[in-house]
Amino acid sequence: MADLAVLGAIGIVIGLVLGLTGAGGSILAVPLLMAGMGWSLVSAAPVALIAVFASASVGAWSAWRRGIVRYRAALLMATLGLLLAPAGLAAARWLPVLPLTLAFAVILAVVALRLWRQAQRTPADTAVVRAALPAEQRAQGEPLCKLSPHSGRLIWTRPCMAVMALCGAATGVLSGLFGVGGGFVIVPALRAVTDLSMAAAVATSLLAIALISGGTLAIAVTQGFAAPLPLALLFAGAAIAGMMLGRTLAPRIGGPRLQQGFSLLMLLAALGIAVDAWGST
Repeated sequence: MADLAVLGAIGIVIGLVLGLTGAGGSILAVPLLMAGMGWSLVSAAPVALIAVFASASVGAWSAWRRGIVRYRAALLMATLGLLLAPAGLAAARWLPVLPLTLAFAVILAVVALRLWRQAQRTPADTAVVRAALPAEQRAQGEPLCKLSPHSGRLIWTRPCMAVMALCGAATGVLSGLFGVGGGFVIVPALRAVTDLSMAAAVATSLLAIALISGGTLAIAVTQGFAAPLPLALLFAGAAIAGMMLGRTLAPRIGGPRLQQGFSLLMLLAALGIAVDAWGST
């Protein structure tokens, strides 16, 4: 029972972080499961992936109802992601535990530093992600993928499709390898190469993540990756409940400081994972 309580508490924390900070919060699921449940990276990843799928699906459905999801971009990224997810799953099966865990710690640290810089440079973006509200278009140069002024849809060009495909492929590999969603890859890429608002970029990312993580789970099951289903469902349910709570609290909590605190938590998690992995050799 104690383990169930710990698992439920971790799920609520992950959901709360997701609701308060937006895309990228689910990356903390794996390190918290490793610390709180004593699981290895390989054991924690499938359970985290189920929670990623559930929470991203709920978030994508909510964004779809507001009409801010660019579904063609999400489908392209998801298609490439699912094509590359088996490579990530295979690597997770065959790579030694130490380099795999240290690689994950490095990714955590990189994402944490990027989020810290974002909170300093574009604090308005953190408020948009938290509150899940529409935002003004970002002022920038000529993007690779422009929105049509008439239809409001993305204008597809070869460079635009290539970048979207690359983002999807990277997300698929990371999803299979570490059980993470990949919003920390997709959202910055969409903001860099399109003139989508932050809210639309997050919404599109959520649909792509839901499709990639769901497909990766299906592939993992066929390849013999087993996750304790009752524990995974408990964790996913707690994460969804926490996310709903986070969305309720989000408009009342300051965005930049909150995101910087989240960044520090990620850095501490990365350090803890690296030290524990190195000490166990």
